[in-house]
Amino acid sequence: MTFSQRLPGAFYAGALDRVRAEMSREGLSALILDDPLDVAYLTGFHHFPNERPVACWLPLDGEPVLLVPDLEREYAQDQRARAEIVAYPEFPGVRSPFAVLAAHVPAPGAAAYAPSTSVGRVEALAEAFPSTRWSASGALGRVRLRKLPEEITLHEEAARIADQMIEAGVELVRSAVEAGGELPTETELAGHVISHGSRLMYARHEDVVVVPMLTGGLVYGGPNSAQPHRLPGGDRLRAGETFMLSLGCAVGGRFVESERTFVIGEPTPEQARYYEVVREAQETGTEALVPGVTCEEANRRCLAVIERAGLAEHIRHRQGHGIGLGFHEPPWLSYGDTTELAPGMILSSEPGVYVPGHAGYRISDTVLVTESGPRRLTAYPRELTDVII
Repeated sequence: MTFSQRLPGAFYAGALDRVRAEMSREGLSALILDDPLDVAYLTGFHHFPNERPVACWLPLDGEPVLLVPDLEREYAQDQRARAEIVAYPEFPGVRSPFAVLAAHVPAPGAAAYAPSTSVGRVEALAEAFPSTRWSASGALGRVRLRKLPEEITLHEEAARIADQMIEAGVELVRSAVEAGGELPTETELAGHVISHGSRLMYARHEDVVVVPMLTGGLVYGGPNSAQPHRLPGGDRLRAGETFMLSLGCAVGGRFVESERTFVIGEPTPEQARYYEVVREAQETGTEALVPGVTCEEANRRCLAVIERAGLAEHIRHRQGHGIGLGFHEPPWLSYGDTTELAPGMILSSEPGVYVPGHAGYRISDTVLVTESGPRRLTAYPRELTDVII
């Protein structure tokens, strides 16, 4: 059975309607979006961002326009971009790319760009559209918070693959332990799970949507895992220590993450204590992901478990974050984010404790908020007995 990663045209039509409703409320006659994830959301065109601007021009009425450098034109056509394609010759070029766009579309009275648009590009827009009143708008960001059913299907498939990547990593380590030889290095283990995930994807899927991180992972063992975003190195895993598989993949450009901490050998009382505190915090935090609860309140309930256990000094980060076209995107399960959770939001639930010189412990699942409560999309077991090798 094959699985198509391309979203149907009805998805893009619905997305445009939702964004235009937000534009109407703000009194905007046009919106220009140059973040590559925003472009992908509206048009289905995924690309590797660089200095050459790629942008989607969305008028309140009429078809969207996709502005691309000429060297990306065929690629946009191959991906069946849901917009009229307008190409400029090169960057920086004799004419600004936005001047090429301005010659192709009517000048709007009031238009907006995304808050992430750079100052340089804002200035270029003002020069290309001198009669337009420009402002920043989070219209598309608000729409992207809640995933539609077609997107959720992609996230579910990505979760299946991410869990199988963990299984492949565990099997590699288990086989090495049983053989009594050297254990793999962090880099060797990372390469193994990443390539396994890619093979799974291409074996089952047709028309794979290629993004900069199709499958990926952070792998670290022992004291290295006390640094939450450390990149894999040449250190070998060692018996008696823990190691972390922090993995993710994207199907149709929609991400998930699945993370577990493992122990090689029988855990010590210290290792068991740290692990069980994180497991309880992750369970509590996940149960808090229900409609109407604010992001900061879910984060408070989650981290309170670690604080009550006397491990507050070993907290290094929030409970989690939104996941969608971005591996990290709003909303943020953190103090300071008062966003109310709503059905259709997808978030990571990933509390951790990090003990310098010893190890880090983190468990992460990708969770869908539904009317009836949280639903974990990733499902690798989380009990201590499940993570002993």
